[in-house]
Amino acid sequence: GSAEEALPPVLDASSDPPSLFDGSTRLYTSYICPYAQRVWIVRNYKGLQEKIKLVPINLENRPDWYKEKVYPPNKVPALEHNNEVRGESLDLIKYVDCYFEGPALYPDDPAKREFAEELLSYSDTFNRAVLTSLKEDSVNDINTVSDYLEKALYKFNNGPFFLGQISLVDIAYAPFIERFHPLLLDVKEYDITKGRPMLTSWIEEMDKIEAYKQTKIDSQELIAALKKLFLEFSSCCTI
Repeated sequence: GSAEEALPPVLDASSDPPSLFDGSTRLYTSYICPYAQRVWIVRNYKGLQEKIKLVPINLENRPDWYKEKVYPPNKVPALEHNNEVRGESLDLIKYVDCYFEGPALYPDDPAKREFAEELLSYSDTFNRAVLTSLKEDSVNDINTVSDYLEKALYKFNNGPFFLGQISLVDIAYAPFIERFHPLLLDVKEYDITKGRPMLTSWIEEMDKIEAYKQTKIDSQELIAALKKLFLEFSSCCTI
């Protein structure tokens, strides 16, 4: 649904756990973690706000019960479903798309599916290249990976997204581009959209997607959090 969701309060070390393994489906998340945001967007896009409850965790002051009783790796995102807990954001976006109702976000077409897998695999390469460049003087790596995405957006031209229509691929990249675009401008004075009309258009079109807009946080707050998380290479969340 497109109605604004009232977000639950963040749980920290002093918080009691929810009533675990009671048959409820829960997404353990963090409002600032891009990996968790991927799954949050899929949930929203498929209209699962009532089916999958958000349980936001304070990553700087995590409750002991989260590691001990919910998810031993102690990272987000994690999904509690059918009395089991799963992690890893790229696995979870496929899982939620496959096992829950709502619009399909993964293509049936074999050529698109093959390209989707290539792009999903590349997302980690993209993220690492940007993080490395933030630590170094060179922007060569950022140029390379941004050009890769620009070229990828030309492959299917029946819409503005990576596979033409919106898919898990766009949702996998959106949280990171949302962060890297302002962060690179702020830290490097580098604009990933300059000379890349397809990427520029893609960002504009993603910003119109209600399910995504509901997961975004204020850009100034984001930059402050990013400098802390990304530039210190904090292991807040799971790929």
